[in-house]
Amino acid sequence: MNLRALVSVTGKPGLYKLMGQNKGGFILESLDKAKIKSVVNLNTTKMATLEDITIYGEEEEIRLLDIFEKIKANDGNTPDAKADGNALREYFREVAPGHDESRVYTSDIKKIINWYNIIKEFPLFEEEAPAPLQ
Repeated sequence: MNLRALVSVTGKPGLYKLMGQNKGGFILESLDKAKIKSVVNLNTTKMATLEDITIYGEEEEIRLLDIFEKIKANDGNTPDAKADGNALREYFREVAPGHDESRVYTSDIKKIINWYNIIKEFPLFEEEAPAPLQ
């Protein structure tokens, strides 16, 4: 899974593809149908690549990529993100065993399911991740 160029921006819904950089900040393109391009200044906005995101675990943090892999192995079947909190939690116990239930909220689970549903159709989801930069 090659999700290096995909980012989440604090305070903005959805996911974005990192297109480049200029003197004003990073150029992002939304992954929805609108394909809106915007410039994000890192002095005022926080941004995280999906590759770097982890969730709280009982013993150690769980990588978002590992959760996506388990969802994909489960034939990509996800509950509706608007489903009951208990149903979402039960599903998340399957795909993220050992997550810290007191610190991973239902809203986090909904966000992860929404993100998976956004990226599952993209070819990046099937590509091998490039080797880490040295």
